[in-house]
Amino acid sequence: MQQRRQYGAGMMNKPLAVLLIAGLTLSACNSWRNSRVNPTNWFGGSTSTPVETTETVNTNPLVPESRRGIFARPEEEDRGVAITKVTELQIDPTNSGAIIQVVGVANRQGAFNAELRLTPSEEDAEKGVLTYTFFVTYPENATPQGSERTRTIRQAISLSRQDLQNVRVIRVIGQENVRESRRRG
Repeated sequence: MQQRRQYGAGMMNKPLAVLLIAGLTLSACNSWRNSRVNPTNWFGGSTSTPVETTETVNTNPLVPESRRGIFARPEEEDRGVAITKVTELQIDPTNSGAIIQVVGVANRQGAFNAELRLTPSEEDAEKGVLTYTFFVTYPENATPQGSERTRTIRQAISLSRQDLQNVRVIRVIGQENVRESRRRG
């Protein structure tokens, strides 16, 4: 009878020790949460700023337009325009990089073909700024404006760790505002 009690008492100490070690290990994870190494801390919340209106024409008279063959199809006209307002910008880390999720409000209902187009700039690249313009295409025929909820469009793009290597700020441009998110730390 005494042997059974000793055996049972020894069994109770092992789970208690494992539980104690696990608790101490998990309590050390609090410092990881605020660490710069933690991928969830790479970017903070986004902020909205007004758009600077500057029109630039990227035509170079010294570079000839591309010549097309006889049987080449005509290029489709790009009818995409910047979305009216960017309302949300969220950057979610993944194992291979990050996903940029953007929500915008179009000017009227029926907008389609949403696209985040990279807007390269040497000045921004030097500062570590990755800039996208949120484009949508509107139907050719007139559509009602409708409520904001019916004009809301979501778009996402995935970036690798290499794409994010020197990036400090991610910026998304609309017609009325610019929303950006800065890297924490």
